[in-house]
Amino acid sequence: MAEASGLSRREREIMEVVYARGEATAGQVVEGLAKPPSQTAVRTFLRILEEKGHLAHRKVGRQFVYRPTRARPVAGRSALRRLLDVFFDGSIEKAVAAHLTDPSTGLSESEIEGLGQLIREAKKRRAGK
Repeated sequence: MAEASGLSRREREIMEVVYARGEATAGQVVEGLAKPPSQTAVRTFLRILEEKGHLAHRKVGRQFVYRPTRARPVAGRSALRRLLDVFFDGSIEKAVAAHLTDPSTGLSESEIEGLGQLIREAKKRRAGK
């Protein structure tokens, strides 16, 4: 079943392996997965991810080496927008509130200060418009 990101759980896992390595063969993806399906299934997922535009490949000898088509931060922002739209009515405030009110969330003092600084900077940019 596809989730908010437009990718299935397995597709997201495969993308995480490829992003972490920078590029990967099907065998390397299998090695990088906690509970991998067969190498044939991984090859099928890689082909599907390529058809969806998430991956591209080059041939090295007899193997295809896959790489992401978008930089990780760009893909992350796109996934975050979809997540906000689907689960938080497009509201970053609701998303942050959900995270901060979760008892398992543990922010360090430096993270709290960093968030405060980001908010102050956003206020300055908004005031400058």
